[in-house]
Amino acid sequence: MQFRPCIDIHNGRVKQIVGSSLRDEGDFAQENFTAEQDADYFARLYREKGIAGGHVILLNRAESRYFAETKRQALLALQAYPQGLQAGGGIHAENAAEYLERGASHVIVTSYVFQDGKVQYDHLEKIVSEVGRERLVLDLSCRKKDGQYYIVTDRWQNYTDVALDQKALDFFAAYCSEFLVHAVDVEGRTEGIETELVTLLGSWAGIPVTYAGGIHTYEDIRLLKKAGRGRVNATIGSALDLFGGPMELDRVLYEIGL
Repeated sequence: MQFRPCIDIHNGRVKQIVGSSLRDEGDFAQENFTAEQDADYFARLYREKGIAGGHVILLNRAESRYFAETKRQALLALQAYPQGLQAGGGIHAENAAEYLERGASHVIVTSYVFQDGKVQYDHLEKIVSEVGRERLVLDLSCRKKDGQYYIVTDRWQNYTDVALDQKALDFFAAYCSEFLVHAVDVEGRTEGIETELVTLLGSWAGIPVTYAGGIHTYEDIRLLKKAGRGRVNATIGSALDLFGGPMELDRVLYEIGL
């Protein structure tokens, strides 16, 4: 189990938001925290502490009037910690190389592969051909429906027809080097983790998996470590002291065992 830091950028600012509230219309999101510092401040901090494998997420669409500043912030972070951070948000086969060339260790892809509720296999093959399996992370963020978790896309608003289960994990692992999984219904709410989802991820012994959503106490870290059998990495956003929360980064690293 490892700690994977995050830098989420919305409307040109580093923020923590309630994930399920994100809307393209009006560039709206329910905010938990807005940083005064630029994104490279957090990247340098992670670099100094030797915490690798975190993600920089651009939360505005390319059509947004804020996108240029959001992208500028993301590139500041990547340049401040070359090969230490992954980049996600609007990544596709035509722009992935730019982020890798600008310092990202990996690119994170969701909506390019999952469109109109289905897997776009041609897009999956194309992005792998473009960047290589070893530099691709697939975002399998999900929500529960009818007693089962389904991968969601389009700012986590639309369900796909792909259930997140052992079979799906096995299939997609052949195309990437890592999974990022947000438990969307608890993301940004600091109300506890989705234990059932963590248990599912921990029961699968494949490529690295990073879980995000609801961690707000040190006990949550212990619960995640137990339910995930020590196999599931953790991201903490709104609850972390860097983003106005009560959890101290150094103690988080201690609890996780770094």
